[in-house]
Amino acid sequence: MTANEPVTIETTSATETQAFAENLGQQLRGGETIELIGDVGAGKTTFVKGLARGVGSSDRVSSPTFTVNNVYAGKKFSLYHYDFYRLDDYEIIARELGETLVEGKAVVVMEWTEELESRLHDRLRISIEPSSESESGRILKIWLPHSYEYIILPT
Repeated sequence: MTANEPVTIETTSATETQAFAENLGQQLRGGETIELIGDVGAGKTTFVKGLARGVGSSDRVSSPTFTVNNVYAGKKFSLYHYDFYRLDDYEIIARELGETLVEGKAVVVMEWTEELESRLHDRLRISIEPSSESESGRILKIWLPHSYEYIILPT
């Protein structure tokens, strides 16, 4: 598998989507950047709920649409969840990210990253779309960069 060949996973419920994300979160080492792609209501926050559990956070997860950033304390590192939906200026986005990307141990999850596209090179990309098979199911397309080869995805 290369970063250009996505792995596609279909879930049948929000619970199953969260379970997949939790398993992924358990494999993270800290320092990863994750880009979530999906329309409003696609299930990005649902995904982050599972991811936060996977890194050992018991914090209440909510969408950062109006706050731009939420931070969840995990057992070994923090999970930063950014939503740039309302921001379209790279300079503001760069300020929002601050030193988070260079912190090293934090995991950074970002949504609505169009302004950053040319600057995001080494990241795990996950597209989330509604499934036609199940109302609460999702189709996840995952592009795993070579630098994240330690992450094992179901096939």
